[in-house]
Amino acid sequence: MTQAFSLREMEREARQRLEPAVYDYIAGGADDEITLRANEAAFAHINLLPRVLRGAGPAKLQTAILGHHISLPILISPTAFHRLAHPEGECATARAAAAAGTVMIVSMASTVAIEEVAAASREAAGGESSLWFQIYLQPDLGFTESLMRRAEAAGCSALVITVDSPTFGRRNRDLQNGFSDLPAGMCCENLREPMNGDGRGKARQIVFSPELCWKNVEWLRKVTELSIVLKGIVHPEDAKLAIQHGADAVLISNHGGRQLDTVPATIDLLPAIVDAVGGKIPLLLDGGIRRGTDVVKALALGANAVAIGRPALWGLALAGEAGVTRVLEILRSELDRSLTLCGYSSVRELTPDLLQFRRLEETCTRG
Repeated sequence: MTQAFSLREMEREARQRLEPAVYDYIAGGADDEITLRANEAAFAHINLLPRVLRGAGPAKLQTAILGHHISLPILISPTAFHRLAHPEGECATARAAAAAGTVMIVSMASTVAIEEVAAASREAAGGESSLWFQIYLQPDLGFTESLMRRAEAAGCSALVITVDSPTFGRRNRDLQNGFSDLPAGMCCENLREPMNGDGRGKARQIVFSPELCWKNVEWLRKVTELSIVLKGIVHPEDAKLAIQHGADAVLISNHGGRQLDTVPATIDLLPAIVDAVGGKIPLLLDGGIRRGTDVVKALALGANAVAIGRPALWGLALAGEAGVTRVLEILRSELDRSLTLCGYSSVRELTPDLLQFRRLEETCTRG
């Protein structure tokens, strides 16, 4: 088990543990990786201005999102191929999330079938699974619907639709490493065709289609009663359209810098989207969350919760379920301490007056 005391330490340890091509697959971004770096760097440009002598008492981290009462406002974002990091893959991640009292968003490109992940989540939670299911809407709507029905049957309570991928981003690290296929014996288990003679159907390829549009979201809204979260919204006008087309929440995300490079950091995009949405639906945010103070800043700017992607995989690589648990424990401890030091008693009380924004010229001068 890792003895790391921060997520950055965990990343360094995971880099030593993982095969270089696998580490680069997890860590890398698109093109020049400008957005990848900006996601983390942007949090350093926001200062905290704490209040004192407020008698706030012990910090309360609990919140609710889409009917889920979670023990801390940190979800696990969808990431593919967890078995590259640990043999138990998504099952280990799901157990850690459930035990921590939060939600895991299972990727369509999971290396364990959603039914098995849900069973692991229920076992750890001692009851209902705490899962949402991520989907890339496929031009084959029949196949998309079959995935959705499997998620429903498995007990997932929300569908997270990735909307920022009309085509696949160019990831130079993967090209340089020749990383394109999963190892033998591993595939995207949710994408298997119906059983063939040997009992195991071949996995489909995910289709990225530039023809997908808002009508596809309308179709989805008509065929499911699950909550719908649109992941990959970065423009305020698209956030408004999401509401008009029946979305129950928006996950502000630039895909961890893995799709279109030079998109701004998500924390910089948050205020305009908060204004556009006007509290009509919950807002989540991922991209660059590495400290409890990052969580405080996102919540103070109007996010209802945040989500982490890469850190969960670092923990998984180091110690499986226990490693993911450690990631969440670190963030929980940091968030608790940060909230208390800022003079607040609850994550729901945070407001923008807690924040001070550093001028760009100051940032450049200090290097």
